[in-house]
Amino acid sequence: MPQSLVLVSWLSIATALICALWIAQDCLRRPQHMAIMNAVWPLCALFGALPLLWFYLRHGRAPRPRDHGHMQGHGQETPFPIAVAKGALHCGSGCTLGDVLAETLAAMAPAVLLAFGWQTVFSERIFAVWMLDFVFAFVIGIVFQYFSIAPMRGLGLRDGLKAALKADTLSLTAWQVGMYGLMAIAVFGVYRPIFGTEPGAASPVFWFTMQLAMIAGFATAYPMNWWLIRKGLKERM
Repeated sequence: MPQSLVLVSWLSIATALICALWIAQDCLRRPQHMAIMNAVWPLCALFGALPLLWFYLRHGRAPRPRDHGHMQGHGQETPFPIAVAKGALHCGSGCTLGDVLAETLAAMAPAVLLAFGWQTVFSERIFAVWMLDFVFAFVIGIVFQYFSIAPMRGLGLRDGLKAALKADTLSLTAWQVGMYGLMAIAVFGVYRPIFGTEPGAASPVFWFTMQLAMIAGFATAYPMNWWLIRKGLKERM
């Protein structure tokens, strides 16, 4: 990989980590009205970096506990396009955490990919990794969605999980379409034909590419979240 690309990758990753850490500590001082959002914002900063930090400060930051004003960005007062963006980011946080865990597992224990079709269904290792990514992202996404919907609707475990499945399945799938699409373009259209190789999970270029892929995922998930919220299948945030 060109050293210039490696340098840009490190800079992007470092910036994102700083943003994520700042938001995480800010959420400790200013807890979100919806508890799961205390994890959503820092996780999304891992790919959104400075633009996500701006969006958080503008539309997501909660008042200090001692303040008695209305919760910023909460409920029906939130403009609909902003609520949709928050819904898409909620989905993206589960995808982000799932992909980080899955890619790390695949790098540390490649044999796990055999259970996801490597060397049987897929000759390309990358497709088995994507299957593993999807499973992790889906499970974590449903858990995150449960802790959004169940408290707001007063649902029990069974009904809460059913509602979470309805709300997040299409959203997460739409996100993964954009994410996998950009990763495929990067790997098969840029890295292999131009550089004769592709970055692995130990390379900063891989995680920089994943940041771009997550942004593409946000773009493809946004219209789906618009529809889901309009239909009442997903809570407005």
